Amino acid sequence: MPAHPRRRIYLAVFLLVLAPIGAAVIVSVLLLFGVQPHSVFAPGWAVKRGLEACGLHVANRIAVASTVAFYWAIIAAAGFLWDRRQRGR
Repeated sequence: MPAHPRRRIYLAVFLLVLAPIGAAVIVSVLLLFGVQPHSVFAPGWAVKRGLEACGLHVANRIAVASTVAFYWAIIAAAGFLWDRRQRGR
């Protein structure tokens, strides 16, 4: 198997399996070590307030899901940067 398709498979597994688990673990660890929940979920509350400003009434789970999606995006960006760095070598 050539290196290029294998790299795509690894990247897909990273983005679809490892990054979401890592995002959930980051949120859990931050809460476990005593970071204030208002600080941990700040990105999600910003999304919730933005949706409420548009006239939508959304549940708190939207704030939690968007917080995890925010941390997932950070992990995914780090993964893409790592892949780009490894490809240059």
